[in-house]
Amino acid sequence: MAAGKSVLLVTVDCLRADHCGFMGYSRPTTPFLDNLAGQSFVFPTAIVAGAPTYYSFPAIMASRYPFGLGREMIGLAAGEMNLASAFKLAGYSTAFFGAANPYLSARFGYDHGFDTFRDSLDGNLTPLSNSDHASANQGNWAGSLNRSLDKISHRLGPLGAAYDELYFQYCQRWTTKPPKSLDALRRFPAADVIVDQARTWLASLGENPFFLWLHFMDPHSPYYPTEKGLEILGEKNVTPLRVRYLNAYWNRSDLGSKRLLRRRENVMAFYDAGICWVDAQVSRLISALRQFNLWENCILALTADHGEEFLEHDGRYHAPFSLVEQLIHVPLLLRVPGAAKKDLPAAPFSLLHLAPTLLDAAALPIPAEFSGDSHWQDIQEGRMESGFAIAECIASCTNPFRPELRRGPRLLAVRGARHKLVLSFETGTASMFDLKSDPEERKPLSQKAAKPERRQMLQIALEHLKKQSGRRHSTAYLRTRIREIKLSLAAGEPRSNRNRAAAP
Repeated sequence: MAAGKSVLLVTVDCLRADHCGFMGYSRPTTPFLDNLAGQSFVFPTAIVAGAPTYYSFPAIMASRYPFGLGREMIGLAAGEMNLASAFKLAGYSTAFFGAANPYLSARFGYDHGFDTFRDSLDGNLTPLSNSDHASANQGNWAGSLNRSLDKISHRLGPLGAAYDELYFQYCQRWTTKPPKSLDALRRFPAADVIVDQARTWLASLGENPFFLWLHFMDPHSPYYPTEKGLEILGEKNVTPLRVRYLNAYWNRSDLGSKRLLRRRENVMAFYDAGICWVDAQVSRLISALRQFNLWENCILALTADHGEEFLEHDGRYHAPFSLVEQLIHVPLLLRVPGAAKKDLPAAPFSLLHLAPTLLDAAALPIPAEFSGDSHWQDIQEGRMESGFAIAECIASCTNPFRPELRRGPRLLAVRGARHKLVLSFETGTASMFDLKSDPEERKPLSQKAAKPERRQMLQIALEHLKKQSGRRHSTAYLRTRIREIKLSLAAGEPRSNRNRAAAP
């Protein structure tokens, strides 16, 4: 039997740092976690290594940058060393319970090292979508009429916008039945469902230490919170029909930011209510740990894979088109039994370092394959080196199930304590921001400003790219391509889709 501290890793999809009470948010979204923060290390500037989900989790779970094995590969390589496999080698019981995010599945290697792996997908590996439009049947006469009117109206200037509005209202009010409940609208299992599964698993463990990873989707779009989540937040008289209407309105591509801003606070309330429900369910889970006499010897880390935009830069959701702070700055709360809480400085902490830090806190060896370093000693002393964090993605790769979209130009950000450099390989631009004087990233510095900092950050980006390119052609990559082809064959995907991916 293994001996040592157990580890609970909680990841919350789309949870941005500034919507947590313990990070300064004014709304009461995280009352339980706010209380827990009083006995935990709170990281002021935790930065993801990639965004969205499929570019973020290789760093969280395997301490590897998203393109460390080539941009063609999504997720973890076949058999790649990760947190779960490291804990399993140490004799821990390991389990994952997720709320149906298709990118955190066996197809993308995340089952490796887990004794129990339940992703709630039931074989459904379709890409995530924000779309929630009710629309008329496009195959009947009404659909044909709509297409004709749409073409005609958009040739007549303002009449096109008027027709878009009329058609939207028609679809929302008359083509679909009113929803019976928010539960009927929700795309993902709510946090209480995931916690119920975890509680059952924990009850079966006995005294063996465990590594348990839970991934919640409650704040993810479309924003369908639980009624109890709305109640906790103080949102009253919210009907399922109203929630569906506002989600569809928020997703409209025919409206500019000015029109959308009218509904921003309403939509953000649904997002916040999802966070409230996660907070309540984390409380339930920790109550179970206390009940089973497991909490006093359990490390807890809570973080997110990325944030969410609400028009701060005219963007919505979290598509890989930018690396603004709302997307890459996430909460990170770390509770370690017996460790005295210390206030941490605002130096950037990359989630690349989370896995080795967790293993070190549990007094376990760190795999040589990990790219990150443990900062556990620094954290205990309340200090953090004022270094840099790198975040990256492939611009416009909105559907990683299509391998050809993985070959697009890279978007890379180097985040320092004060400055941030964003490199777009699509446009060939390098935009630098002073986050102290311009926290909203509205005014890029001129080429003449902060020259030493710019030179240093460009050098860091260059060294990072060199390291990544040196690891691309690997056995791990080939094993992963074979895995993808086998899974595609099993799923009956068209041959053209299977053959699109080439060497990295």
